Amino acid sequence: MTVPVFTPSFLKDLDRLFVWRRDVRHFHSSPVPDTVLNALLYETCLAPSVGLSEPWRFVLIKTPERKEAMKQNFIESNARDLEGRCGEEAKHYATLKLSGMDEAPHHIAVFCDINPTQGRGLGRASMPETTTWSAVMAIHTFWLAATARGIGVGWVSILDPELACRTLSIEPNWRFLAYLCVGYPQKSACTPELERLGWERRNPNRRKWIYR
Repeated sequence: MTVPVFTPSFLKDLDRLFVWRRDVRHFHSSPVPDTVLNALLYETCLAPSVGLSEPWRFVLIKTPERKEAMKQNFIESNARDLEGRCGEEAKHYATLKLSGMDEAPHHIAVFCDINPTQGRGLGRASMPETTTWSAVMAIHTFWLAATARGIGVGWVSILDPELACRTLSIEPNWRFLAYLCVGYPQKSACTPELERLGWERRNPNRRKWIYR
């Protein structure tokens, strides 16, 4: 097998992909073709995982009743978050669009099988949470693959995870990680929406590492 050589041009495109991978909340209603969505999910399974356990579980939400129940979960969870804030911060928070669930044509819930038989426990004896980290890496892989195809992904995290599991009739040993809104974005940007709306900004000192 020939080892690939990644050209300087490819590396520049890769840098651009990292910059333009954004949390999307504004979608067109037109669906992503099934062939494209399936290709993304296959690519996602190339993500690394502890002990080759592949613990990620992607659940495509198709039934309108379950979609509606998940939207209500968000509305109630978001209201509780707003109640915990006060003053100008509360007013600002109330103006933010924190979910694309109404417009996105595809809803995908992501879970982690916290103790899969695959991998036979390798690498998990002292750090069992590595299965969760592996599943999160799969989410990131899906996100990058989608962005490279002009498809937007929005991670909805303001949810009650236990209620989400009940709504979706999930296996008891699966841990809820993310609810992804997927579709073609109404607009694209190279900066986070929360930064553009003045909620937060990146630390100008981008270095997040230390030496020992």
